[in-house]
Amino acid sequence: MDKIRELASKRAAVIFTKSSCCMCHSIKALFYELGANPAIHELDQDSRGNEMAVALRSLGCNPCVPAIFIGGQFVGSTKDVISLHVDGSLKQMLINAKAIWF
Repeated sequence: MDKIRELASKRAAVIFTKSSCCMCHSIKALFYELGANPAIHELDQDSRGNEMAVALRSLGCNPCVPAIFIGGQFVGSTKDVISLHVDGSLKQMLINAKAIWF
């Protein structure tokens, strides 16, 4: 869990993914479309990936990816982020965290 918190706090937007996950790809594309440049951590390409996946599940992220952090805070997974985007609050969260500027 410490590694997750450390990585999540280093950038305004952080996404934990797996390279073969189509929903991860969609979330990354959404962030890029909004103008954010999130830090991407591919769990399947990290030696501590399995350990981090367990930690993400303990946060309530099931499946464990994508797991999205904004401003160092856990936002959720795909469903949560899409809900925030639909209601218009995702963009404001990214602005507040200084992940995008408008």
